[in-house]
Parts: sequence; structure tokens; C-alpha cells
Amino acid sequence: MPPKPIISNNSPLVALWGLNLFPLLRDLYNEVWIPEEVKEEFLGTERRARQQALKEAPWIKTVHLTDVRDISTYVRGGLDLGEAAVFALAKEHDAQFVIIDELKARQHATRIGLSFKGTVGILLEAKQDGLINEIRPLLIQLRNNGIHLSDALINNALQAANEMS
Repeated sequence: MPPKPIISNNSPLVALWGLNLFPLLRDLYNEVWIPEEVKEEFLGTERRARQQALKEAPWIKTVHLTDVRDISTYVRGGLDLGEAAVFALAKEHDAQFVIIDELKARQHATRIGLSFKGTVGILLEAKQDGLINEIRPLLIQLRNNGIHLSDALINNALQAANEMS
């Protein structure tokens, strides 16, 4: 039986692309799925550069939903189109977990019993696996790239990574 898929939302893709760390997804999970809606969100800006990044990352696989009716259910529940497609794809394929950063989407995942991980969780896992040496400079770069990370999240991540000074 093939392993259950891991499905990503747009914001973790944007964050990892901004760090030039798409290969972490391959190194950690072999393959990550994104619904077509997430791909279109990702390509919404800097289209050529991002298309090239996806082309060079065949382990990020765009997967089409068989039944798009679930998307509208999730959108009515307050999620954006990309998040809704992630949850619909996760339900359709019994995902191992989803990669999401937004609080509302994480709360929804908890309500429906779906495991999730965010960008910072991926960086922590990569450090634990010896794929990166430090997360502190990456967290700083994420903030410099315009990614919102609370001080509490950064402090918790640095503590988990044994990088508190």
C-alpha cells in the first residue's frame, strides 16, 4: 500500500521558496501534493520564477480533485479557496497530514481530526534530521521576507531547536 500523501497549502510553499529550501520537502517526505488551486495561488506573483521552481521540484506534485463539491463546504466554513482545496484533497486521499500555517486553517484541521504541520515545524524536523544546522537565521530570513512569525512562535521554535542564547 502506498504511503498516505502529504498535502501543502500555499503559504508554506511561499516561505520555503523564499528560503530556497524546496528540497527539504523531498528530503523529508519524498513527495508533497498540492491541489491545482494552491498551484495557481503560488503562481499568482513572480510567475516565471515560481513556475521554474516548481519545474525543478518534481517532488511537488499537482493533484486534481475528483470531487470539487467539498471545496464549497470548506469555503462556507470560512477557509480561502486554497485551504479548502487542501482539506478536500486531504479528505479524498486520506492524507497523512497537511502543511498549513494560517491559524484559522489549523483550527479547522484540529476540529476535523486532521494532523498538520507548518513551515516552522518543517524547519525543526529538518534540523532534527540533520538537513539544516540552524533555524535561527532561517526564521530571521522568513520575517525579512514578510512572513508573519510571532515572537512567541520564534522563541518556542528556538527552544525546541536548542538554539536559545
